[in-house]
Amino acid sequence: MRTTGRRRAVAPLAALAALLGAAGCEPQTTGAGGASGGPVRIEVTATGPATAPASSPAPPSAPASGPAGGAAAPEDAGPAAPPAPVLWSRGDSGRDVRELQARLRQVAWLYDGPTGTYDDLTERAVKGFQGKRGLPRTGRTDTVTWERLLRMTREPGHWELYLMGGQPADAPDPRCLTGRVLCISKSSRTLRWMTDGRTVTTLPVRFGSEYTPTREGEFEVYWKSRHHHSTLYDAPMPYAMFFSGGQAVHYSADFAARGYAGSSHGCVNVRDEAAIAQVFAQVRTGDKVVIHW
Repeated sequence: MRTTGRRRAVAPLAALAALLGAAGCEPQTTGAGGASGGPVRIEVTATGPATAPASSPAPPSAPASGPAGGAAAPEDAGPAAPPAPVLWSRGDSGRDVRELQARLRQVAWLYDGPTGTYDDLTERAVKGFQGKRGLPRTGRTDTVTWERLLRMTREPGHWELYLMGGQPADAPDPRCLTGRVLCISKSSRTLRWMTDGRTVTTLPVRFGSEYTPTREGEFEVYWKSRHHHSTLYDAPMPYAMFFSGGQAVHYSADFAARGYAGSSHGCVNVRDEAAIAQVFAQVRTGDKVVIHW
């Protein structure tokens, strides 16, 4: 029958349409008035696992805080450094102490000496120097204090070290080895009172300047004057022992105060009044005076 034939023809067509729909073809829709619309898009959801978006870098971690929420406690710094070794302190004496005193004079922390003895004045000067520079005020000269003082001063000269005397005496001149002699060295600036080659007393002395030089040679004491006063210079000359014209060995208050920072008018000055008083009492008129280099 014809009807049966048409049905057999339609069946394959329906199967073909179903196959095309399963293959993903996009059917066309018809809008009002029969116009064709745009294709219908079918979103297919993926069946596999979703890929996570790339993550941003993690922010830097905050610094660790201390117990109270503040900054972290510093690491243990270990035991405190030991104090600097002490080089010299009160009661010490010697050439090194003399240099310390001379350098303290250069920076105006000491005005007396040098004496070569670490006394209360030296201790006070060291304390002042230390305090001014933020160092512990111990009054003892340790290595840190000494290094700081070295950087601020220069090497003192010989007569800066012995500005107020205390220098060693030269060997006596051969002319001094017999009899009773005031043996005076211009090189070491010392006076030896000697009897028969034996030194009884040694004293620091100073001489005249280049304009009023002290004479050199062999003389003898021709006059002693305990309370002499110079009419030429209007100056006291106690314990004067004259040996050549107006030149004499005598005590000088200026030498006692200023040391080798000054000079005489040609006389031989002594700064130790008690010592020259003893020598004056022992020396006799006619005793020899030798002045040498």
